[in-house]
Amino acid sequence: MAEVFRPALFALALAAALPARAEEAAPQPPADQSTAAEPDYLDDRSTPDAVIRSLYNAIDRKEYVRAWSYFRDEPDRPAFADFAKGYAETAGAAVRTGKAVSDGAAGSIYYTLPVAVRAVDVKGRESVFTGCYQLRLVQPGIQAEPPFHPLGIVKGKLEASSRAFSEAMGTCPQGGL
Repeated sequence: MAEVFRPALFALALAAALPARAEEAAPQPPADQSTAAEPDYLDDRSTPDAVIRSLYNAIDRKEYVRAWSYFRDEPDRPAFADFAKGYAETAGAAVRTGKAVSDGAAGSIYYTLPVAVRAVDVKGRESVFTGCYQLRLVQPGIQAEPPFHPLGIVKGKLEASSRAFSEAMGTCPQGGL
């Protein structure tokens, strides 16, 4: 009878020794002193806000292949060479997002997300842009074959703004871009 309880006791002892929350258990990567000013890596495709924050994190880190990967493989997806070339003079970027609005259609959820973007060029000049991104998620439950298609950007439209980054925010047209 004691043999039956030994695995259960071991499991309880192990569980008691583990941290209570996942954040405490997650290993922290060592600080890379050569890139101390570089923002932490962020790749989150779970919400419209997270996708756009991840996009600008990749741009800010000059990881243009990753940035381009947030765009869905659809007709409005920019060619990679043009996309990367568009950021050649960008030294850094930051984004603020508004409230996402969703709309379902035939197995997909479309989102529109207003944004404000601050870009700093290699000469230190700051520009502010406002606009909207449209994103699409094919319902995960109906994706029956690989590869899985996560939430991604269908298209975006940004325009220069005269407002300060802290006060600027884009608008999205009703019904999407």
